[in-house]
Amino acid sequence: MTKFFLVLHVLAAIVAVGPVTVAASMFPPGARRALADPGDQRAAETLRLLHRICRVYAGLGIAVPVLGLATAMSMGVLGDAWLIASMALTGIAAAVLLALVLPRQEELLEAVESAAGADATTGVAATTEVATGTGTTGAGAPIGATADTTTSTGVAANPRATVRLAMFTGIFNLLWATVTILMIVRPGSTTGA
Repeated sequence: MTKFFLVLHVLAAIVAVGPVTVAASMFPPGARRALADPGDQRAAETLRLLHRICRVYAGLGIAVPVLGLATAMSMGVLGDAWLIASMALTGIAAAVLLALVLPRQEELLEAVESAAGADATTGVAATTEVATGTGTTGAGAPIGATADTTTSTGVAANPRATVRLAMFTGIFNLLWATVTILMIVRPGSTTGA
């Protein structure tokens, strides 16, 4: 039964955590591209897809610690330091994902969508007025002025928000890498490595 739980645990980790780490890592550069060109529908669609992958697979990721506990119980290693450290780091990784990564992805996605909406509604009028030199830019600023980088959602649509998201995503990924190393090396384990 131990091997069965171990196989399910490893498969769940690969199938659930792998897509989250990749999609979350791809989100910040995608957000920078989408914010730089609000009219790029493909960039906005890509962001929506990446965020959906993160949300759905984060939910499926619950299977990883559940199957891990079942494996640990069948191996009799619930009290081992390497397992306790792994469980603590898994909890921290989940907290980082749920409290820091996913909400910031949602904020950036809203900023991209509202910038695209503003660009679409003012684009026709701005194009007509730009030809005469009396209009405004797509962001509503007079021609020649710098457009405001804050969207109606109150989220700063600038690279700093994407850099912070990339930092939190990196922390999430490092936590999972550390858990993976602990699962493979199992320092101090008496069950063999």
